[in-house]
Amino acid sequence: MPLIQNILFPVDFSPSCIAMAGYVQRAAALFSSARVTLLHVVDLASHNGFELYLRPTPEISDEHYNLACERLKSFLATEFPVATSPRILVSGDAATQIAKTARDGKFDLIVMPTHSGVFRQTLLGSTTAKVLDDADCPVLTSRHAETHAPHPIEHREWVCAIGLSRDSERVLRFATRAAGESNAHLTLLHAVQGQDPKLPIKLHLEAELHSAEKHLAAESLQQLLQSVGSNATARIAIGSVKDALLQAAHQSRADVLIIGRRPRSGTYGRLRDLTYAMIRDSPFPVLSV
Repeated sequence: MPLIQNILFPVDFSPSCIAMAGYVQRAAALFSSARVTLLHVVDLASHNGFELYLRPTPEISDEHYNLACERLKSFLATEFPVATSPRILVSGDAATQIAKTARDGKFDLIVMPTHSGVFRQTLLGSTTAKVLDDADCPVLTSRHAETHAPHPIEHREWVCAIGLSRDSERVLRFATRAAGESNAHLTLLHAVQGQDPKLPIKLHLEAELHSAEKHLAAESLQQLLQSVGSNATARIAIGSVKDALLQAAHQSRADVLIIGRRPRSGTYGRLRDLTYAMIRDSPFPVLSV
């Protein structure tokens, strides 16, 4: 069974969603059997005072629902014809309904944009951030869709960032299978944390330390690749983990950067601070699994 068969594309009719359509089309093309479903969550409790003064609440809610239904049918109809790309309209909290629809409908991938701006003030409180934290399936996000177009379909360079944790094998297995099914070249990235510049370490000693850490990391990466049965190219970068990974991925001209989320939502959610930072600063889409 193919890894990606059903793609859920939540839309709010914004320019960001329109710009994200190209990435959704590319994802569907890479996995040739994938079907795209558009989802819109309507807020039936959002009424202004003038409406409430003129008509009863149920009547207003029905009108809002019907208007959203008609708009959803015509939204991106050229890119995703209604005959082949179903539409789903639900009401309630957007993030909750997106995660629930993906779970109940057994979707394999959610694709949605993030929004530019001050990251901690916008993304953490946004629908996208909540979906990233609540969804069980992989989520593909990008905050550059309005200014960056997807690479041509022939360009298939994928990068998977690995931290050598207990969850690394799960992430690499997904990346290896996804790259194999889409005929993409996969590069495995691991970052060795650079030394604190405030510490009094001489340059030659620091270099020796990095060399030893790189050697140990290289051995661990090879063991991981062998256990998964992956032939991905392995690279090791040194420096701030986030910056080193993003720079190395940028040099690889990646189509997508694959990173791991916690497989289950715990006390602090699925996302780590590094995951947030990677999504915020990546110059290309991030596929979090």
